[in-house]
Amino acid sequence: MAANSTKKVLMLHGYAQSATILSKRMGALRKSCGKDIDLVFIDAPHVLTPADLAEAFGSSSESSSLDQLGAQEAATDSDPALLPRGWWQVDAARTKTIGLEDSILQIRDLLLKDRYDGIFGFSQGAAMAALMSALLEKPEVFPPFLVDGKPPHPPFTFCIAAAGFRPVSPLCDAIFLPSYSTQTLHILGRTDVIVVEERSKTLLDVSANKRVEWHDGGHFVPSKANWRNFLKAYLKDPLGDVPSPSPGAVSQPASGTATPVTPSL
Repeated sequence: MAANSTKKVLMLHGYAQSATILSKRMGALRKSCGKDIDLVFIDAPHVLTPADLAEAFGSSSESSSLDQLGAQEAATDSDPALLPRGWWQVDAARTKTIGLEDSILQIRDLLLKDRYDGIFGFSQGAAMAALMSALLEKPEVFPPFLVDGKPPHPPFTFCIAAAGFRPVSPLCDAIFLPSYSTQTLHILGRTDVIVVEERSKTLLDVSANKRVEWHDGGHFVPSKANWRNFLKAYLKDPLGDVPSPSPGAVSQPASGTATPVTPSL
């Protein structure tokens, strides 16, 4: 794609969010990018029920689960655009990704229709973004992904994974292992208690061509001016030498500020 053309980036929301919610949260970045970068937000195919949300956190409260996920706008009984969605569910043993194949095929159909420079995901969407990047490198490991025996799209130039992790299942292992090589920017929060450092490391370990940037916050995509400027510059030139948004020393999270949870995302 020519250097002066608009870059198109596929945007994947987190668990219990929706395309509308993520687009709203990233409104400042969208405005900053202007016409140079087309951020295309899509919905996951699986609508989550209150029971799904409660089970994910072992909580009987739907609102409590949504609060923990940073998806307070989500609603299960009002605006369809705010319905909480997921790219997959997991079984009790957390060794199966239920519904993942449907999400892969939905994205396959989108990739058939257009060309995207990169993919950007948050939380479960970040895991999905990395998974799709890896799958485009070796599409033969999941034959239903092929169209007339060929991949639906060339490998992405880049992937951005904010609060990402590596999902565990036989299919995910086949796609990710031993590693994938798409250039990936990993954005991690030092006080994230949803995707803690140990869990985020599972994705870093299989990312052969990675850049890691930390912010001092929790489970969200950072949106302060320094981060907006960094992400805009990175999206425009992911292969260039883009300065870090957090130069110099960064603070460590205070111990005991929150109790880590391990949701079934």
